Amino acid sequence: MTVTGSGAVTARGAVTTGGALPAGEYDVTVVGAGVVGTAIARELARLPLRIALVDAADDVGEGTSKANTAILHTGFDAVPGSLESRLVRDGYRLLSAYAAETGIPVEPLGALLVAWDEEQLAALPGLAEKAVRNGYHEARIVPAAEVRAREPELGPGALGALDVPGESVVCSWTTPLAYATQAVRSGVHLHLNCRVRNVLSDQAHTLVTSRGPLRTRYLVNAAGLYADEIDRLLGHEDFAVTPRRGQLIVFDELARGLVRHILLPVPGALGKGVLVSPTVYGNVMLGPTAEDLDDKTDTGSTAGGLALLREKGRRILPALLEEEVTAVYAGLRAATGDDDYAIRSHPAQRYVTAGGIRSTGLTASMAIAAHVVELLAEAGLAVSGAREPVPVRMPNLGEAFLRPYRDAGLIARDPEYGRIVCHCERVTRGEIRDALASTVPPGSPDGLRRRTRARAGRCQGFHCGAAVRALFEEGRG
Repeated sequence: MTVTGSGAVTARGAVTTGGALPAGEYDVTVVGAGVVGTAIARELARLPLRIALVDAADDVGEGTSKANTAILHTGFDAVPGSLESRLVRDGYRLLSAYAAETGIPVEPLGALLVAWDEEQLAALPGLAEKAVRNGYHEARIVPAAEVRAREPELGPGALGALDVPGESVVCSWTTPLAYATQAVRSGVHLHLNCRVRNVLSDQAHTLVTSRGPLRTRYLVNAAGLYADEIDRLLGHEDFAVTPRRGQLIVFDELARGLVRHILLPVPGALGKGVLVSPTVYGNVMLGPTAEDLDDKTDTGSTAGGLALLREKGRRILPALLEEEVTAVYAGLRAATGDDDYAIRSHPAQRYVTAGGIRSTGLTASMAIAAHVVELLAEAGLAVSGAREPVPVRMPNLGEAFLRPYRDAGLIARDPEYGRIVCHCERVTRGEIRDALASTVPPGSPDGLRRRTRARAGRCQGFHCGAAVRALFEEGRG
């Protein structure tokens, strides 16, 4: 791999972050490098085609993908018969296998949907029957005594629960990065800091971007919160995205022993509601809220939102509120008002939209990608000659698996893995060095955090921030 001022170029693919875009015409261009867009690019990379992936941000997974509840869903509570139901079910299987293959941390904890009143308790049989209609047969209703035995720290008043043993927690940071890494190593051109401002269409599409024009025969819109705006540039108004803000509180790793499962509420009109869940990083997460906004950039936390979370959390797991808070953050989900994904094909335009992908998009991402490629094939894209993408193995960020600071053999081979820089999260110089030299290097210290956990701990970079910044700048040349 060679590094230039505009980015990194692999033997076949490329990562560019500035300057003019390459000349020539791409076969397919994907707009949006979140978990769905990177999954689509990875799937397209299996074909002998010229593929581009563009994003307005300086990194992959920079939008909704980086700030979600990070749950690998079974799809038990999707709308039966919907496209989402099918793609979540297929995606769960595909991503579970892919995570094992590539090293994405997954912890199969199981979930309990806890009923706190008679109305919620009465809803559990319907949810169990819904799970069966969605092809999930392992869910069962458990009585209050069993719920209490399995979650001793649960607040008083739980009347029962729906046990969903297949639910897991997953690393939402590593997943889109794995897709992007595999895509680039398999030949995809990833263009960051590349905002699409207009689309001009004749025999092909010309994307007018902040880095100049980009010509492509086929176009895929996976722009997340901005998918409706890209859609309008192509003359369609099939859906409108309402940003739905979800605020979350992350508690210190010392709280991890308080909870054994993902604790879900009985779903309401605005989604799954406030949950308590362990993370693969060893923390405990409380959230999210569900606030419909007008501003697609408003990811700020509010006093009211955090107070609501603490109120809900005090009922679910009272002892959690006595633990130290590591961080608060908010993410925006692409709500459309519909009960299904807004995946649309416009064959005459050689254009596919993958919009309205909400919180289940992480789980469904690989199945969405396969579905989008099928739609492109129906629109005339040649899909013969498919091959397996270049294998990848991602650095482990999961606390339940062996990390470098605990790997004596690795440290013996390379002492840099024994030199800790971020003591809260036990991140080493070797990990930071590797991230900065990776196929898709971070564009900022925040991107470095998502690759290593540096500055993500209880001090939030107070002690290690200067050292991490210095290593980042040094690694950037």
